[in-house]
Amino acid sequence: MIKNEQTYSASELEELYTSGAGYDVLRYISLPELLGHESSTLLYFMGRNLARKLSFETIEDLSSLFDKLGWGKLELIKDKRKELTFSLMSDAVVNRLNASFDTDFRLEAGFLAEAIQQLKETEAECTEEINRKIMQVEFSVLITN
Repeated sequence: MIKNEQTYSASELEELYTSGAGYDVLRYISLPELLGHESSTLLYFMGRNLARKLSFETIEDLSSLFDKLGWGKLELIKDKRKELTFSLMSDAVVNRLNASFDTDFRLEAGFLAEAIQQLKETEAECTEEINRKIMQVEFSVLITN
């Protein structure tokens, strides 16, 4: 396995541009087919790996990254000692939830788990719950140490 230790700043993401449709086709049609029935787990760990490649110092930086990546507006709604709860909403989230193909948020959950693990300097895991009634995704990040 080749290990690339380079990280990228949020400002470097400005160099990238996509309308989103190509990303969605890859993410929700091609990747699940390629990854098979383990795609949910693999996407979670892909998200964790991606978070290791990007630099951020605050939860606000993290929210900004979610926006720049086209994942939606991430907002911290509860901050307890062993659990942080975030909501994710945007037109992009609504469109993904209304899509005719299966969508999930495992990549984002993995990214968020790793990001919080780095920010809090402790072990963390993340689960997500989709609320289709209000078109929102809620992430629960559990501090496991």
